[in-house]
Amino acid sequence: MLRDIDAVIFDMDGSLVDSMWMWREIDIEYLGKFGIPVPEDLQGQIEGMSFSETAAFFKERFQIPDPIRQIKADWNAMAWDKYSYEVPLKAGVDTFLKRCRERGILLGIATSNSRELVQNVAAVHGLEDYFSCIMTGCDVAKGKPSPDIYLAVAEKLGVGPERCLVFEDILPGIQAGKAAGMKVCAVEDAYSIAQREEKEALADYYIEDFNDIRLL
Repeated sequence: MLRDIDAVIFDMDGSLVDSMWMWREIDIEYLGKFGIPVPEDLQGQIEGMSFSETAAFFKERFQIPDPIRQIKADWNAMAWDKYSYEVPLKAGVDTFLKRCRERGILLGIATSNSRELVQNVAAVHGLEDYFSCIMTGCDVAKGKPSPDIYLAVAEKLGVGPERCLVFEDILPGIQAGKAAGMKVCAVEDAYSIAQREEKEALADYYIEDFNDIRLL
């Protein structure tokens, strides 16, 4: 998997950390403040959107009276404690990061989440020194499945897309990595388990967790 690879780029939620479950809880709690039930199709509609795109979507679809900056601030506050105390790393990812660093492989994060929260995750798990570049969907013109964020991370790392490997758990993220011309490994996650066959067909590799990866 790492042959001819100079950089590994991680999506965060569902790929680097086991956190997809909590966003459903936050949606329920947040919309509940306005007396709005969570629509069944909500997750499918916002998959891959940047933090700002998602806030704009919520404001328009649910007619939220607060400005977009306040919506994002509220979500950051609601998620902070969960990321700090309830969200673990994906199994085996700590060992994989160490082995990549030993081999001189550069590491980056390309997330649709907010910068505040991704920095919190890195600090909680002691990952700040591993990643040479962290970018969010708000740093580029279009969120996933557009390739913008992956191309931006590769450029920042100084590595050609063809020598980058992406880890992603959702279909729009896998599509973004492939559209960027990168190899993509799909990561199993309970949130997207129903899409396993589609993920396997679209990605170059599929793992249940990072313990599946054997490094020589």
